[in-house]
Amino acid sequence: MAVLPVPKSPTAVGREMPKWRRLAIRLMAVVGPGIVVAFADTEAGSITTAASSGAQFGMKLVLLQLLLIVPLFVVQEMTVRLGTVTGKGHAQLIRENYGLFWCWVSLGTMLVTNIAALVTEFIGIAGAALIFGVNANVMVIAAATILIGVSLSGAYKRAEIWALGLCLLELLFIPAAFAAHPSPMSIIKDGIFGSQPLANREYLLLIASNIGAVIMPWMIFYQQSATVDKGIKVRDLNFARIDTAVGSVATQIIMVAVVVTTAATLFVRHISVTDAAHAALAFIPLTGRASGIVFGAGLVGASMLGAFVVSLATAWAFGEAFQWPCSLNYKCTQAKRFYGMYAAIVALAAGIVLIPNLPLVRITLYVEAFNAVVLPLVLGFLLVMANDKKILGDRVNSAFGNVVAIGVSLVCVSLGLWYFTLTMMGQAG
Repeated sequence: MAVLPVPKSPTAVGREMPKWRRLAIRLMAVVGPGIVVAFADTEAGSITTAASSGAQFGMKLVLLQLLLIVPLFVVQEMTVRLGTVTGKGHAQLIRENYGLFWCWVSLGTMLVTNIAALVTEFIGIAGAALIFGVNANVMVIAAATILIGVSLSGAYKRAEIWALGLCLLELLFIPAAFAAHPSPMSIIKDGIFGSQPLANREYLLLIASNIGAVIMPWMIFYQQSATVDKGIKVRDLNFARIDTAVGSVATQIIMVAVVVTTAATLFVRHISVTDAAHAALAFIPLTGRASGIVFGAGLVGASMLGAFVVSLATAWAFGEAFQWPCSLNYKCTQAKRFYGMYAAIVALAAGIVLIPNLPLVRITLYVEAFNAVVLPLVLGFLLVMANDKKILGDRVNSAFGNVVAIGVSLVCVSLGLWYFTLTMMGQAG
């Protein structure tokens, strides 16, 4: 009688799988929060800043966009560490370690800035409507409806896939840059190795706003909460760091693409712009309608992704702080306050943008400046917790990490507060 072979256990089969394939599978299981939050960082306000940079100073600010990869990664990596080690969101850690008062201070300032940031995302969507020849009000209402519908799907994975799809839309800024036919030598010579007009006040203002556009307060809340909601553990920390690094590089390449696009089309013809939609409309006659539509599609993707991330960051933060059920894996009936808050701030921001005759460009400028006021508080909490051994044990920041993080924070905060002061005095923008 023939002896049948004993089936191999799944564990044994896994051990036979090549190591590189096992590592690739683990990486793909972790990828998501870092890429999504980094691409969301390239939202409507950031695209407007990059477009203005290229239109005003050509390729000069390409180098800055590349250098900003480092601070973006350094700050977001701390949130990943806090999320994986503690299994808790940012707001929950603040309440547990520093009390309800500081939790309220953090939540209150975040709520104001997040609603303001949401307004700028819907301003970007309204601007994109001009590119496509669609009624702006209809497009804003449709966008708000889609954003609320996606959140109610009852699955983190589905929402993340949708968000990653919006990331792909943002990649359209890259072919738009090629359509502008920039000179490769100009990008290298002027953009990377060229002299910097640091005595020019307008140039310094653009440096400040580009730096301010890289680290947003809501990014810190979002990535830590998304890390927890996705169930990423300490054993996956290095893969989560890769996810964050890839996102940091990709989003700054997109910013470079926007700078290059407007530098190659608008700067050389001395055409100034007030926002990203205006930039697209300005270079349509120069590069063709197709490239303008591609740029517009990228702007829609950036605005929608930014709105999705900002809304979720807010709902997660309040849910964690007040111990509501707060996960995209819950059904609407299981987390009514979480989903209710998400839907309410989306509807509120969209409603503000629908008000006739609002100075939308000026609002965007003030929102970016106000972020600078809140940033010291958010970065302060992040740095304190990342150095607290009661929270992170032996995974606290290294001495080198602290030097980089504190240095980055001081530069961001100093330039941001300077930009805020000039904005309030009416001397910026």
